[in-house]
Amino acid sequence: MNEGISQEVQQIKQRFSIIGSAPALIYAINRARVVAPFDQSVLITGESGVGKESFPKIIHNYSPRKHNKYIAVNCGAIPEGTIDSELFGHEKGSFTGAISSRKGYFEEANGGTIFLDEVAELPLTTQARLLRVLENGEFIKVGSSEVQKTNIRIVAATNVNMIKAISEKKFREDLYYRLSTVTIEVPALRDRGNDVLLLARKFAGDFSERYRTPPIEFSDSARQALLTYRWPGNVRQLKNVIEQVALFHAGESVDAAIVNEHLPRYASGQMTVAGTPAYNYQAEREILFKMLFKMQHELDELRSTVEGMPKPSKKDYQPKFEHDFEDVNIDDEISAERRLVKFDEYKPVEPEPTTAHVHPEPEEVRPEPETSTMTLEETERETIRRSLARNGGKRKKTADELHISERTLYRKIKEYGLE
Repeated sequence: MNEGISQEVQQIKQRFSIIGSAPALIYAINRARVVAPFDQSVLITGESGVGKESFPKIIHNYSPRKHNKYIAVNCGAIPEGTIDSELFGHEKGSFTGAISSRKGYFEEANGGTIFLDEVAELPLTTQARLLRVLENGEFIKVGSSEVQKTNIRIVAATNVNMIKAISEKKFREDLYYRLSTVTIEVPALRDRGNDVLLLARKFAGDFSERYRTPPIEFSDSARQALLTYRWPGNVRQLKNVIEQVALFHAGESVDAAIVNEHLPRYASGQMTVAGTPAYNYQAEREILFKMLFKMQHELDELRSTVEGMPKPSKKDYQPKFEHDFEDVNIDDEISAERRLVKFDEYKPVEPEPTTAHVHPEPEEVRPEPETSTMTLEETERETIRRSLARNGGKRKKTADELHISERTLYRKIKEYGLE
């Protein structure tokens, strides 16, 4: 099984717990081993979940810098407003909350290696600062005018198509060429053949030991199901699926039906678990907005009737969405009971009877409290909360479902207090 694999690569696989013998994987490991002693920038590419984080460790530990610091930074998890401070440090008083000076990662890891994961998520201003470090080893702390030097090796990783990002002006072309002096492509799990079965057995054994449960066995049909599935989430997804199978089917002989029960399905861009309808975030969001606009229109009509004001035109409240809503019956979404409550709140006060039969002006009606309907912010907060719950708090999956970046999701979670 390991014919043609050098002893050095075998040692690396054992040291860093890398499972698999696919030629593309062995080639990537060997490139990391060869480039490690030479002080060059390395860009590691590959889909999310393929295990890119192992390769910077190989490069660092087989380089002359192995006795100095190794710092891994997830660029997509740091808010845009603080990324410069995290990387380059800041001076006391440089911004609100900067009560003391702070060293950044480039100063802390001087002489060592920095791994920039999700490097394509860096803001353009930070990319310019990073380019200066790569060109001459210089950086300036936030709030300072003093140029500092650092001796650092940068290894970066991304799952983004960098050429496309450059054409869309989201990533600097000069920085890309500086980072990609050497490139290492980590293969997707679907391109690694029988490595899927090796990993599945390894994960099953690990989880059986962790949970102290009887081990599971894979039947021929289960192995075939594992091999034919495309694994869009790669090794990370396989590990999660095997964990569920090992937990809920401990001691059983697992067949294809059990495997398929825990495999997500993809339909029309939406991911679903077997038997569960796809959740359409965009459709729910637009229906909620439509309901809000209609309710506001009804309330303003009532207010206009009571106060004797001209009725507003319905088109003033017509939301402008990309989709056609003619087929959405909003009246079905708002219960009759709720509409009656709205009418009762704005029922005009009956005048006291007089002998002159004079009809006095109706009393001023108190406007509806602003909290009677959900604001757009509340709608957004509730949608994010539901998505986090569905994905077990996993922010990467939540961001993918909502079609937003992890940085935006991180900011919204903090903004709405959803930690």
